[in-house]
Amino acid sequence: MQEKFDPFVAEWVSFVANPNFNLVEKCLKFAQILEYPDLDIEKYIQKINQMGRTLKESTSDVKNPTYLISILNEFLFDNIGFVGDMDDYYNPKNNFLNKVIDKKSGLPLTLSILYVEIAKFVGLDLKIIGFPSHVLVKYNEEMILDPYHDGRLLDIDDLQEILDRNFDGQLEFEPEFLDEIKPEKVLVRLARNLKNSYLQSYAHEKALRCVNMTLAIELESPEDIRDKGILEEKLLNHDIALKYLNQYLEINPNAEDVDSVLELIKSVKAKINQ
Repeated sequence: MQEKFDPFVAEWVSFVANPNFNLVEKCLKFAQILEYPDLDIEKYIQKINQMGRTLKESTSDVKNPTYLISILNEFLFDNIGFVGDMDDYYNPKNNFLNKVIDKKSGLPLTLSILYVEIAKFVGLDLKIIGFPSHVLVKYNEEMILDPYHDGRLLDIDDLQEILDRNFDGQLEFEPEFLDEIKPEKVLVRLARNLKNSYLQSYAHEKALRCVNMTLAIELESPEDIRDKGILEEKLLNHDIALKYLNQYLEINPNAEDVDSVLELIKSVKAKINQ
């Protein structure tokens, strides 16, 4: 069976590769391609710009970063009312910047994207960092901030606590966990988040599109090659599933899930031979 050409993924790849678009525009395009074809991207750019201008008007001439971050937090979380969505974390809408702006709640990643963008209006050059399981933001190297929890300032103990909570105490903090991630990596993380949200609601075709969007950026990602195989099997595309499951084992022969993948391959072959 030949894989179908997906014009949405092709459009996505073209948009991501275009240096004329910034991260916010690419996130909004992501939403437009996947769920909201009538989305007016420029309208949401203007909403963000208006928030930024309002914030700038409320600050004095003081350039102290600690002061500016406190004003940013007060503006976004106290005045406007943005919050981390703890009640409905896996709602797919939390991955779409337009919906995050509309409902004023989102995930660590989407709130961090918005936080960094609005901070620019008061001269703060913040960076998104790909902390394991929980995206954060930093100012230089000395201030680590959590937009999912009202821009809270974190120390090493707080960071280890996040790891302990999400990895059952099996992962120790490493300094490289605080490295900045580039826009392409942010978009990959966004697509993976959304894939997980779709999987929660058994929306396999939509989850597969997210995997294809990820693989268009990271061609050799073992995790996504495996997930493509699993999803193709669920959609009864057995030949394609077999191709990607075998590719996963070639790339990652010592993976922890080798036995379960081999079992799935055996099952797929049996269905093909029926």
